Amino acid sequence: MRTPFVICASLAIIWPWLSTVAFAQQSPPAGSANPLPQAEASPNDIEGGQMFATTCGFCHQAGGRHAGRGPKLSKSERSDEYIVERIKKGKAGAMPAYGSVFTDGQIIAILAYIRGLDD
Repeated sequence: MRTPFVICASLAIIWPWLSTVAFAQQSPPAGSANPLPQAEASPNDIEGGQMFATTCGFCHQAGGRHAGRGPKLSKSERSDEYIVERIKKGKAGAMPAYGSVFTDGQIIAILAYIRGLDD
């Protein structure tokens, strides 16, 4: 009974890194310039709620509506800049950094999900 839970929890933690490794191994076509990352969510990004559920939901309970291992995020008084930086850089001993896992657009999508939370 415990084995399925461990497998699901492990996949939820590992899944974002698996997709990042695949993208990191792809090289851009010769002669193409690397565009700067877009600071907006694109239709190609995964929906913010889905990304939150698979990576953040383990610690931020009930989709961020209740405190768990991490704090409650709904109705947060923290600024958007603070939340984006916390997602990117994490907090030593408390939250992993996701700056190398998510694109800027995906982080904005997660921020939009957090800002749309109701209690």
